[in-house]
Amino acid sequence: MKESGSIRRGLIWGLLVVALLAVTAATVVQRRHRSEPPPVMGEVPAFALTNRDGRPVRLADLAGQPWIADFVFTRCPASCPMMTTRMARLNGDLPASLPVRLVSFSVDPVHDTPAVLQAYAAKYGATERWLFLTGPLEEIRRLSVDGFKLGFDPAPAPGTSDEPVVHSTRFVLVDGEGRIRGYYDGFDPESVAKLKDDVRALADRPQ
Repeated sequence: MKESGSIRRGLIWGLLVVALLAVTAATVVQRRHRSEPPPVMGEVPAFALTNRDGRPVRLADLAGQPWIADFVFTRCPASCPMMTTRMARLNGDLPASLPVRLVSFSVDPVHDTPAVLQAYAAKYGATERWLFLTGPLEEIRRLSVDGFKLGFDPAPAPGTSDEPVVHSTRFVLVDGEGRIRGYYDGFDPESVAKLKDDVRALADRPQ
């Protein structure tokens, strides 16, 4: 009986060791996966815009840290509130100590003055690292279409859209050198989770 009990205990300890090794291996694989930064997919062109606090912001001012971009406007009736809510969640989920910025570009710059954007940002609890940029319409169009390779139509034909401005609902990840590293569906939780992993990989590892 004692020998049977010893064998049983040995089997239990053996199974525990195997399980521990499996968990350790899975953790190592996951960390390796997260440590791999996404590939370069393009470059953001130079720009000069104005932040919600009236401060001028250029591409060079964002150098050195990865940043997450999206395109929204304050009068948007549907997609923008959802996008901005998700950006607010990213702002809360990413630690304040993580060197990353969030950048929302207004696609309705005539209406979205710095003061309007400041009130909009406050509504979503935006912290200092979250920029809301506005500027000349042509500059915004150039950035969206030519720079980020995203759709943009400031005046869609009647009946073709539920919103007065057609724009992308994707988040874009940019590294500290102004290079595009990924596109993410703002309405897909798995895609946003991947964005979190990728931004951490960029922030934790110099490129």
